[in-house]
Amino acid sequence: MGKVTTIQFEQLFNHAMPAIQSKRNEFRLYGYSTVTNEEIWKYCIRKKWRKKNVSTMRIHEIVNGVLRLTPAEFMTYTQIEEQRDSNWFTDLNSDELQLLLSPKKTEETSN
Repeated sequence: MGKVTTIQFEQLFNHAMPAIQSKRNEFRLYGYSTVTNEEIWKYCIRKKWRKKNVSTMRIHEIVNGVLRLTPAEFMTYTQIEEQRDSNWFTDLNSDELQLLLSPKKTEETSN
């Protein structure tokens, strides 16, 4: 992502805000009412432009990237990130986790 200061990201975010708000409003029309401006921006930084140096991008490239974002792209990314971040085994104690992860013994192997 390159060495970009928080101030630079904040300035780019502010410059792109009309496009981001427009995209958020579009998402709301499609029923995605909980999407925030920050989430759209984070998606663009982390996914759409992950191989680019955002600090050297021109504002028209940033606006174009935001406006071309589809709800399907965004929701797929969000679901994948949620699955990556979640720990499905947090409610299990160590004995339950060991039982779950240990190979199942069959009658043939126990004889």
